[in-house]
Amino acid sequence: MSEPELVDAVERSANLDGVVLGYAYRGIHVQLVLRGMLLLFIALTLFFVPPAHGARFCLIVLALYVAWSLAVALWTRRGGLAPVKLIWLTLLVDLTVFGGLTLLTGIKSQESWTATIFINGLILIPLLACMQLDPRICAGVAAPTVLVFLLASWLAFDTEPWSVILLTTMMIAGLGAGAVAVSWIQRSRVRTIGGLVIDRTRLLAELVNLEQRERQALSEQLHDGVLQYVLAARQDLLEYDSNARPQTLERVHGTLKEVSNLLRTTVAELHPAVLEHVGLPRAIWDLAKAASTRGGFEIDIDTSWPDDHRTSADGLLFSVARELLNNVVKHAGAKSVFIELRLEGKWVTLRIEDDGRGIALDDLNQSLADGHIGIASYHLRVVAAGGRLSICRGKKVGTVAHVEVPCTEIPFNVVVRPVRFDD
Repeated sequence: MSEPELVDAVERSANLDGVVLGYAYRGIHVQLVLRGMLLLFIALTLFFVPPAHGARFCLIVLALYVAWSLAVALWTRRGGLAPVKLIWLTLLVDLTVFGGLTLLTGIKSQESWTATIFINGLILIPLLACMQLDPRICAGVAAPTVLVFLLASWLAFDTEPWSVILLTTMMIAGLGAGAVAVSWIQRSRVRTIGGLVIDRTRLLAELVNLEQRERQALSEQLHDGVLQYVLAARQDLLEYDSNARPQTLERVHGTLKEVSNLLRTTVAELHPAVLEHVGLPRAIWDLAKAASTRGGFEIDIDTSWPDDHRTSADGLLFSVARELLNNVVKHAGAKSVFIELRLEGKWVTLRIEDDGRGIALDDLNQSLADGHIGIASYHLRVVAAGGRLSICRGKKVGTVAHVEVPCTEIPFNVVVRPVRFDD
């Protein structure tokens, strides 16, 4: 993906508010469909089972309800936040219409089948309410629905025993409680999806700047390391003549040897394919050596790793170790760094501990807010692989980073030299 495409993807990626708004409008559209079913329900009831008294008034209520429903549908088509914030008020109108029709047709005729049918329409009100992404609003609509059902059953069907009224009311109450639970689950899912969208946006933004940052880091590393040694060797060669001391050639030889070491570690950092040849412990040791040269701290590494062993987690742990060690160089001000690498069964653990100034959770959050999402992006990659990554202060000083990743063994047939950390 080119940089313009990445920029466009970042711009098109929604934030949490956009995700919530989109899901809220989906709920509104479902409400409109269910309200249309309520209108059809009222119309069919009045047509097939007309009330003995007040039929004309019921038709007037139906006409007003249809006009009002059309107005709500047109209002929501405009978009924006207003429909999302106020759509719950329409549920109270639905409740008033059905409660009123039930009482109107039931009180005037105690044996009215019309009222019996209308009161069943109250069941759909909690279903309408559960389309809200706020369980508090859903509960605020479901509770009055239960009360209206109880009141309508008492006034319109006073010939029914109280046991029947209470049992049917309990059924409506259970439906309302279920609607509140569904609304809560919906909101939790939307928040989770919204968080993933935000992470995706940040990762895309990171990709936009990744190439530039990698080039800058490589430029600084080559300038501060390899180039300085090359210039020193060039100066020694310019000063060399037939009467020069042998120490001059020894100095040039040592300088060129250091240049080769720096280039080797730089290549190892840039191209993780070296993992196939030297293995993860050696590759991390090379990273640590390069980091100690730049940061001026001592390195101690403890590893438990079978010879010639490769796993599916090697590339990820290599990248995470590189990011963590770069952070130690830039921010820790450490004098020593301890690295522990373990392969135990189906899990690989990596721990990097320094004795620097330490880091607080607020610092991590502020760094993330400022757009520095390197650690956050690797945290997502570790979690996506089924692992865990945690960063906290040490018991006394410094910072401790702990990574656990599940892995599978990858067959390896190339003979490599044993891992040593002293050359």
